Amino acid sequence: MTPTVLVVEDDPSIAEPLEYGLRKEGFEVVSARAGKQALAALAERSVDMVLLDVMLPDLSGYEVCRRIRASSNVLIIMLTARGQELEKVMGLESGADDYVVKPFSFRELLARIRALLRRRQLDAGAPAADAVLQIGAVALDRNTRRVTRHGEPVNLSPREFALLSYLMEHAGRAVSRQELADAVWGENWVGTPRTVDVHVRWLREKLEDDPSNPSLIETVYGFGYLIRRP
Repeated sequence: MTPTVLVVEDDPSIAEPLEYGLRKEGFEVVSARAGKQALAALAERSVDMVLLDVMLPDLSGYEVCRRIRASSNVLIIMLTARGQELEKVMGLESGADDYVVKPFSFRELLARIRALLRRRQLDAGAPAADAVLQIGAVALDRNTRRVTRHGEPVNLSPREFALLSYLMEHAGRAVSRQELADAVWGENWVGTPRTVDVHVRWLREKLEDDPSNPSLIETVYGFGYLIRRP
């Protein structure tokens, strides 16, 4: 099936060549030139990925990302003209799966798009064995990609789902930040431990009774994180 990409970029000099290149590579492309237009497009149809510019004429890309994440696990790559670590962290904290700094190489962006789509396909094709993992009140189904807490559904981003799945699969063992980064973002991903910490914080906010005093995902200081076996 042909993947569909929503390009949210208000600068025609960037958007038009990008959309042309994606179509030439076999993608179906949906265009939006503002944040509200992007949200309306997502309400009308499903897409596989969103390429989301940070600087938009109405809403910021961060706000658009947060609104998308409130109801969707679609893959999101932020496009930003800023390269500072704080800007990258803000994008990830908004719920983005990856970011690319302008000016970017189309081939680099294409490689990141394909890597995220490939990882999503691999996750969807995971074997049925141990498909359902449960720790306390939290249950995770790898086949349906559904997470529940006390039987109620919990909406997680693809990265959050992958991170929780890895921690639950390795329950009883402390997992380092580097191992989590390699497993969830890929060994060739360039980032900082802060990214892992941010995603763990989001998981705690969604899954813990008291995120500031977590009982599910414990911190192993100076190393990583641990989910204890029941």
